[in-house]
Amino acid sequence: MARNTYKQDEVLEEPFDIKHLLRASGYIKKHAGKMIIALVLSAIGGITALISPIIFQKALDEAIPNSDRIMLFKLAILMGAVYLISILFATIRSYIMVNVSQDIIYQIRSDLYEHLQKLSFQYYDDRPHGKILVRVVNYVNSVSDMLSNGLINLILEFLNLIFIVIFMLYVDVKLSLVVLAGVPILMFFMFWIKNKQRIAWQMVSNKNSNLNAYLQENIVGARITQIFAREDENAAIFKDLSNDCRKTWMRAIYYSTLVWPGIDTISVFVTAALYTAGIVMFTNGHQTLGTIIAISNYASRFWQPIMNLGNIFNNFINNIAYLERIFETIDEPVTIDDKPGCIEMKKVTGKVEFKNVSFSYEPGEEILHDVSFTVEPGESIALVGPTGAGKSTIVSLISRFYDVDKGQILIDGQDISKVSLKSLRSQMGIMLQDSFIFSGTIEDNIKYGKLDATEKEVYRASKTVCADEFIRKLSKGYDTEVKERGALLSQGQKQLISFARTLLSDPAILVLDEATSSIDVQTEKALQKGLNAMLEGRTSFIIAHRLSTITGCDKIMYISDGGITECGSHEELMAKKGDYYKLYTAQIEDLESA
Repeated sequence: MARNTYKQDEVLEEPFDIKHLLRASGYIKKHAGKMIIALVLSAIGGITALISPIIFQKALDEAIPNSDRIMLFKLAILMGAVYLISILFATIRSYIMVNVSQDIIYQIRSDLYEHLQKLSFQYYDDRPHGKILVRVVNYVNSVSDMLSNGLINLILEFLNLIFIVIFMLYVDVKLSLVVLAGVPILMFFMFWIKNKQRIAWQMVSNKNSNLNAYLQENIVGARITQIFAREDENAAIFKDLSNDCRKTWMRAIYYSTLVWPGIDTISVFVTAALYTAGIVMFTNGHQTLGTIIAISNYASRFWQPIMNLGNIFNNFINNIAYLERIFETIDEPVTIDDKPGCIEMKKVTGKVEFKNVSFSYEPGEEILHDVSFTVEPGESIALVGPTGAGKSTIVSLISRFYDVDKGQILIDGQDISKVSLKSLRSQMGIMLQDSFIFSGTIEDNIKYGKLDATEKEVYRASKTVCADEFIRKLSKGYDTEVKERGALLSQGQKQLISFARTLLSDPAILVLDEATSSIDVQTEKALQKGLNAMLEGRTSFIIAHRLSTITGCDKIMYISDGGITECGSHEELMAKKGDYYKLYTAQIEDLESA
């Protein structure tokens, strides 16, 4: 795919919208009790830690000048207790908030995943899968920290700043004002640098999302890349996208590394002014050494909450944008869903009716127009015709992967749009050309649609479709672990496993969409007996590129020009010498000349 497809950055530079935060409060409310406890513990620990400069002041101004060892010993014990309390409360708070954060991650991610399971095929067709993964993994991780620690830290840093000012003013008002004089300069710097920093890290997120989308697709399509010798071109695209990541990362790091030097520079000037004022007061006898040291200690603490608030502000702005992307996914309309008042479809016999059905994937580009036909229970129907005529569309509509634009589809007289999806699809067995195999054992894959199946049922289904022989030759037989997408299995073996999986689910209606395309002719002949057993007593729809495999079907429908142009048995259509006759004879001639 062209590089430009992956250069479409997500829009993360959004105005701060409080409605997203209010909506997210639903995830916070469940943990409100724990978060309040963590907040109280943190506040107590923070206030306790602020006592230490006053202890230093007492030691320098009273205990040491008066050689009061007992007082100095008591102050040392008090200092130790202050640090122990601060560390203990911080540890407990950290433990609580780690649990809260992980619970929020779990809840948001579960909601996202459950919703993604319901979205239509069209949603996944329109989006790079890598960018969907970024939302489920990266964005959720980032947002969870904002919703848990972020809110608490926001409150704590404000309280910490207020208490530091109070303690400073308590110790000495004049020296405190010297420290506070540096605040306007610091605020101006923080506003400038944090805005730059926020935009830079948003760009990093965008470029990583683009790279992730491209990487995910190329891992899945690695074989096609090698088949067409596209390694160099793909490497160039990847290098280009990776370079974008590097550039944006370096820019973000540049602004991040400016924060501390900038704050340190301002704090050094403020500290210098503080000591200058302090020394003047000390030499004139208007100030004590302990007071100067105490104010200096508070001054060094004073800058940290301001910087933390700047970080929290950036974090909130970034994560509100991420939160919006998450809610955007959760709010994606489920176009194919159970309708209000839907009923459970009872066990069907398999009568299928299309009544004046029209359908289009895109408005104005109709694939099927006013299609009508009836299939009796147990009949086998072959769908043939040119590529893109609508063969796979018909079977997708029967499974209600899409809703019709006009008309009705009935199974046993019931409109499939008025029954629950689960009760409909549980009675259908669908075999696609691309047989998807999940990571796990061979047996797990066969039992995917019927988890309560016994070993005997698994073996019987496998033998019926000629899969048992090759499975038992594997290293661990049915317990052999297969990797993602069935790596190390041939396409034919994957299709045989899919046949066994479909047969085991015992469907009333069977759909075979190019299901034997990857099976060699010899295996297909052996499989034919199994297929006949699968088809027996079931309504079946078969799409096959080898027409010789569908000559025994009860009806053959030739799909073209948005409808059914011919319908009948193989013999009837051959006698008619129409489109089907031309297609069949052309294929036979190709085979004979090969």
